[in-house]
Amino acid sequence: MLSAIKSTNISVSEFTVAPQTTPKSGLPYHQWFIEFETPPLDIKSFSQKIDAAMQQQNSYYKDLVQGNVLQPLVVTPVPKLGFHKYMKTIGKLGGQNKTPRLSNDRTIVDALSDVM
Repeated sequence: MLSAIKSTNISVSEFTVAPQTTPKSGLPYHQWFIEFETPPLDIKSFSQKIDAAMQQQNSYYKDLVQGNVLQPLVVTPVPKLGFHKYMKTIGKLGGQNKTPRLSNDRTIVDALSDVM
């Protein structure tokens, strides 16, 4: 993500990534939930930049996308204070608690979606 926001005015305050293994249509993908301080003008273009950077850094991910095993990642914007509200609902609000950046399931993002 850092390479995608480099040389832009985009600012990210919080994020987490979860798999979407059973989408309504198409192939599975990684879904990035991002709370922006300063959002991109075009979320789809921003998603493509992150995906391109991921493929460049991870040849296995690149093979999965190019081999039509995964579709490119999807960015889902989170409203301001969305992560704050989520952490509060699970009793983990405070400086010593951090939202996990990566999950093997959708537990966090499903709960996050409930507070959005």
